[in-house]
Amino acid sequence: MDKFILRQSLLLFLTAVIWGIAFVAQSAGMDYVGPFTYNGVRCILGGLVLIPCIMLLDRMQGNRRESVLGQDAEKGKKGRSMLLTGGMSCGLLLFAAISFQQVGIQYTTVGKAGFITAMYILLVPLLGLFVHKKVGLKVWIGVAFAVCGLYLLCMGNGFSLKMGDALVMVCAVLFSLHILVIDYFSPKVDCVRMSCIQFWVCGIISLVCSFFLESPDLGSILAAWQPVCYGGIMSCGVAYTLQIVGQKGMNPTVASLILSLESVVSVVAGFLILHQTMSGKELLGCLSMVVAIVLAQLPERDGECVADI
Repeated sequence: MDKFILRQSLLLFLTAVIWGIAFVAQSAGMDYVGPFTYNGVRCILGGLVLIPCIMLLDRMQGNRRESVLGQDAEKGKKGRSMLLTGGMSCGLLLFAAISFQQVGIQYTTVGKAGFITAMYILLVPLLGLFVHKKVGLKVWIGVAFAVCGLYLLCMGNGFSLKMGDALVMVCAVLFSLHILVIDYFSPKVDCVRMSCIQFWVCGIISLVCSFFLESPDLGSILAAWQPVCYGGIMSCGVAYTLQIVGQKGMNPTVASLILSLESVVSVVAGFLILHQTMSGKELLGCLSMVVAIVLAQLPERDGECVADI
């Protein structure tokens, strides 16, 4: 294997590992603070971490302070407006997605939450139907495997859907919309700056909600410093930067497949760290989801929609 491809693949795999373990941090954080408090503090922390990343990337690019869409004043103003619009739109969707995920993870295992969240890989091409994009046969087969996997993972006796799993399913839909919004804005703006804005927007809204719906206090936040720091610094700041570096020069389909391994890591991490176990039926559901995710990443013919993220 080419050394460059190997290095990029390892960076993306490390990103998947960090994100997979983040499900454990999210679950552990609930022992100390409410979901909105946890999300608010970790997103603000993630936004702070990205500020030096932006400065470093600017320095690596020769300290250029060009506007996003051009160098004249008019284009610079439009670029800043587009950046703010994209960052705020992504921040609102991110707030909704991680709020459902954080509340849902209180009522399900981190492994199941990881696999259900990974449904965005299938939902993105399906939502593409609304913008007249064709969906290939492999994706439809993947959807069938995913439905079977979700049934085995989530349905209890009497065909009942558990509340935590249902909330995480809503989260997967919202993350799919989040990805589509990023896909629209990313060619037009600086992605790292947009991510920084989205973290600040999401963090501020989450903290506002926490004061109305929870009773946040500094002592509880400090007691949760380990999961909060992991969620903010590692999951938001470090992993996002690794994803940007790792995806550079990589086939996006291969990159997506590597990143989707976060769902597998979440199962392993939940077992090793939180001692959460799964039944044989749930493990079979995980296997079915893996098949669905792999099928969704296989390249299709021209004109068909592939779940590249």
